[in-house]
Amino acid sequence: MKKNVSLLIGTTMALVVLYLITASGAESNPFQSYEFATIRWGGRDNTHLIRPSGKVEMLRSLLSRTPRPEHTDERSYYMNIAMNAVAKEGFEFAGMTNDEIVMKRPMPR
Repeated sequence: MKKNVSLLIGTTMALVVLYLITASGAESNPFQSYEFATIRWGGRDNTHLIRPSGKVEMLRSLLSRTPRPEHTDERSYYMNIAMNAVAKEGFEFAGMTNDEIVMKRPMPR
């Protein structure tokens, strides 16, 4: 009888310890947080990137060093160049309007 009680107490304690270890290992905030950047079309000379910090970066130097091939749409071509440059920083496409492309990346915790 003593063996059964000892076995029952030992098993119960092991289960409690296992529960505490798994419960404390869970994330307190399971939701992913993102930061967003916006690329705003304003022509090749006035297109700019609004960074998550609020800093505005003109993309004229990036876009002027890439000549546009003949018979391509200027806006589509240069917005694609800008998206690829921002994607190299870890951003990915999040959405768009007529003149803006919104990019997002996970925030460091």
